[in-house]
Amino acid sequence: MTLDELTEEQAAAVLTLIEEAARTDGTTAVSEQGRLQLRGGPREGIRHLLLTDGGRLCGYGQLEDTDPVEAPAAELVIHPALRGRGHGRALGQALLAASGKRIRVWAHGGKSAARHLAQVLGLTLFRELRQLRRPLGAQAAPLPDPALPAGVTVRTFVPGADDAAWLAANAAAFAHHPEQGALTQRDLDDRISQPWFDPKGFFLAERDGELVGFHWTKIHSAERLGEVYVVGVRPGAQGGGLGKALTAIGLRHLEAAGMPTAMLYVDADNPAALAVYEGLGFTTHEVDLMYRTES
Repeated sequence: MTLDELTEEQAAAVLTLIEEAARTDGTTAVSEQGRLQLRGGPREGIRHLLLTDGGRLCGYGQLEDTDPVEAPAAELVIHPALRGRGHGRALGQALLAASGKRIRVWAHGGKSAARHLAQVLGLTLFRELRQLRRPLGAQAAPLPDPALPAGVTVRTFVPGADDAAWLAANAAAFAHHPEQGALTQRDLDDRISQPWFDPKGFFLAERDGELVGFHWTKIHSAERLGEVYVVGVRPGAQGGGLGKALTAIGLRHLEAAGMPTAMLYVDADNPAALAVYEGLGFTTHEVDLMYRTES
C-alpha cells in the first residue's frame, strides 16, 4: 500500500514498528527526519509504503523525492519477528518500482542484512556516514578553550526571531549537502516542537550583525548522549577556526548538562570536518551506508 499521508493510527503503528526494530538492531532504521515526516499531513515529495501480512504491519518504507538532481531517497524497516520471509525484498522492490527504478537507499548501521538486500536489488554503495563519539566529563580528555575569530560573538537562538536568518545561514553552509541544506521552515518547526528542543543549547555566531555560524546541540536523555546535532559556517567565514570554536562551545554545554558521551554524524568524504572532530578526540562508533541504482 502506497500513501501520500498516514492516519494518526497508521503513524503510531509505524513508530512502534521502528522502535521494536531499534531495540533488536541497536540502531534506528528510519532517520529523525523520516520519523518527523510520518505525521502532520501530506508533504511534498514524500510517500509511505506499508507492507502487511494477514492484516499485520510487517514493514514500512519511506520515499523522499525532493532533490531536484539526485534520485529519490528511501529508508525501510521490517519487524524483527517477521524477518527471513522475503518481506525485505518485497518492500525494497516496491520502493524501487515507486521511484521509477532510480533510487538511493539508506542502510543505517551498515547491517549485513541491509547490505545483502542492496546487493539483491542491484544497488551499489556510494556514500558512508560515520557516527563519531567521545567521552565527556572529569575522566575524559579536557575540551579546548573556544578561540573565536576576531569580531565574532556567540549567543543562543531565539525561536521565531531567528528562524529566517538561521534557515538562510543553514542553506548557505550546506549548499552541497543533500539533506541538511534543504531544511525548510516546516522542518525547523517540527524540530522546535519536539520535547528535546532547548534553545539554550542552540548557539549562533554573529559578526557585524550577520549570522555566520551555528552549533545546534541535542540531548538524548534516555540514552545519556549529547549530540553535536549540526555545526554550520557560512562559506565566507570558513577557514578561520569558527567551526572548531563553535563545536567546543557546544561540547562544553553538553558536558555541563551532565552528558557522559558526545556523538555526531559526518560524511566519510569530508576530510576537513573529520580532522576537526578527530582532533577533538572523536572516534568512529558506527557507520551508515547509502546505496543507489547505477543510472
